Amino acid sequence: MQSVYLKFYLTEKHHHHGKLLQEWLLEKAKTLGVPGGSVFRAVAGYGRHGHLHEDNFFELAGDLPVQVEFVLDDKHANQLLGVITAEGLDLPYVRYVVETGTTGPKK
Repeated sequence: MQSVYLKFYLTEKHHHHGKLLQEWLLEKAKTLGVPGGSVFRAVAGYGRHGHLHEDNFFELAGDLPVQVEFVLDDKHANQLLGVITAEGLDLPYVRYVVETGTTGPKK
């Protein structure tokens, strides 16, 4: 089956409406009917502003890169992007078509 892979890049400290942005994204996606989403914390990374963030003693707490990703249908991807845009958020993202399925016996 063809699906859309949609991944957003932010940092742990990003907030929106008093919530961590990663939690807000997951909750919005769930209300839209997206079947699932995941948040991954990076060990190190840099973004469009070129500032390196690393998991070490000197790094400011909550400043590490975070990826929030979803595998969903095209309709839900467009809806989620529309909600994010309507909220005035400026988030870098990656979107591409992927093949999805499960391993195991056919039912």
